[in-house]
Amino acid sequence: MRVIAVVLAAGSSSRLGRPKQDIVFEGETLLARATRIACEVADDVIVVTRENNPDADEGIASSIRFGVRAAGEARVLIVLCDQPLINAEHLRALIAVDAPIVATGYRGIAGVPAIFAPELIPELLALRGDRGARAVIANHAAHVIPFEDAAVDIDTEADLQNL
Repeated sequence: MRVIAVVLAAGSSSRLGRPKQDIVFEGETLLARATRIACEVADDVIVVTRENNPDADEGIASSIRFGVRAAGEARVLIVLCDQPLINAEHLRALIAVDAPIVATGYRGIAGVPAIFAPELIPELLALRGDRGARAVIANHAAHVIPFEDAAVDIDTEADLQNL
């Protein structure tokens, strides 16, 4: 079955005070990095930005809905642009498991990146507001692959300095 990666990059970066998508890490922007890595593992990649998601101000759920609708009937791999230590090897490990949901485990939670089978699309499309895919993951017995580096995300200037 096809795997479509949805790179979520429509956040306003309000806590950082500047677009995190444009932050350069290891020679490329966070958005370019997430997109490149997604392209290495998925059959197709959909990048959701403020420019193509008119409902971005609603929160992350609107970006998930936008990407999932565009993906059609495929396995959907949700990737965030602000987790700079995610790598293609980890995404391939998620894809390799045949389960309805395969999530990333870090800091005692199961979250994204995560891949969802087509039967979970209605639940992803039902998300509203600033609730992400973790809500869907929590409703199911997801298969979890540990990857503590996923805990590194860029939300504040301190996060950036600690990178």
